[in-house]
Amino acid sequence: MIPLSVLDLAPVCEGATPGQAFANMLDLARHAERWGYHRYWLAEHHNMPGIASAATSVLIGHVAGGTSRIRVGAGGIMLPNHSPLQVAEQFGTLASLYPGRIDLGLGRAPGTDHATARALRRYFDSADQFPQDVTELLHYFEPVQPGQAVQAVPGAGIEVPVWLLGSSLFSARLSAAMGLPFAFASHFAPDAMDEALALYRRDFRPSARLRTPWAILALNVVASESEAQSRRLFTTQQQGFVNLRRGHPGRIPPPVDDIEAFWEPHEKAGVERALACTVLGDPEQVGEGLAAFAARHRPDEMMLTANIFDHAARLRSFELAMQAWQARH
Repeated sequence: MIPLSVLDLAPVCEGATPGQAFANMLDLARHAERWGYHRYWLAEHHNMPGIASAATSVLIGHVAGGTSRIRVGAGGIMLPNHSPLQVAEQFGTLASLYPGRIDLGLGRAPGTDHATARALRRYFDSADQFPQDVTELLHYFEPVQPGQAVQAVPGAGIEVPVWLLGSSLFSARLSAAMGLPFAFASHFAPDAMDEALALYRRDFRPSARLRTPWAILALNVVASESEAQSRRLFTTQQQGFVNLRRGHPGRIPPPVDDIEAFWEPHEKAGVERALACTVLGDPEQVGEGLAAFAARHRPDEMMLTANIFDHAARLRSFELAMQAWQARH
């Protein structure tokens, strides 16, 4: 059975606080572990009122400390915002605290806007150095060599699986060349998914870290007792995308009964294209949708995400999705 994992952004809903978002995050992680999800990843974003996962490595430690088996990691750390040494130290620390459970996914985008990138004291042109930064970061996880002037403490000699993330062909090509696992952001940028996946598998070169290619595809999944209810729950995410594109990012909005009254036709077309990799409905529909997605794209792993306003409904969605998937196997 293809493993299912969770991608979380620690969403902050309207009327809630980041503290409540963190409590919900840990609660979801504990349930996901019990339900059989393989990984729980958190993504780095900045200057977004509805996303509280900016201090990603801190939250990874919190989730790993509150669970016992599930793998916990970054999906991902936006490397242009950080020095490779600092990332190696942070994840070397996490892997020392929680051996065999920590993943490090690396992204090339800044995860924010120009002004915030400047406030982070790193710049967009840092993305041009991404391949060199990845190489430097991997070096810090290797055993220390005689005469090595700079080492990650902790980090050196510690096994931390490193993934490259992407929504284009760039990271697919780089992860294939470096022999690293690859995760594609098909949950919000699916256009290049098939081409990137084919390129990654075709050009993959085995490495000491990975002998055969391993690709994760992400998708939005909203499951409930009925298709109508799931479609209503999904309007939260649809509104969020429109608000972001209107230049008004905010906290996670509650669902609405009539999404057609909310957006303009061109906004609807843009959102439907961005969220094309979505499975929603009742348990039978979700099981069929997951199976169809897996059969068409043949991922090695699927990572599910869902911005659902009500925490209980979000929990229920992930529970039903796993039940539906297990029922088909």
